[in-house]
Amino acid sequence: MKDIHFTAKRQKTELTIFGICFLLSFILNVYSIIAFKTEWRELYTQFFWVLSLSLVLYVIISLFRLIYWFVRYKILSKK
Repeated sequence: MKDIHFTAKRQKTELTIFGICFLLSFILNVYSIIAFKTEWRELYTQFFWVLSLSLVLYVIISLFRLIYWFVRYKILSKK
């Protein structure tokens, strides 16, 4: 069975992308607190949903990256 290795550069890239997804989810949570005039304790009580949204965004971005890679691979392999 072939081993899969993740380089330090790839790990840093993936963590950066997930960090951006988490930051976007956190900002959306702050925006919703301000827009709907709810209590600020929702900033930490809704952490599970912020994390869940971050994971969903990460998966969506990963799918787009996978499609981009596949199309690019197919175009370059034809040449």
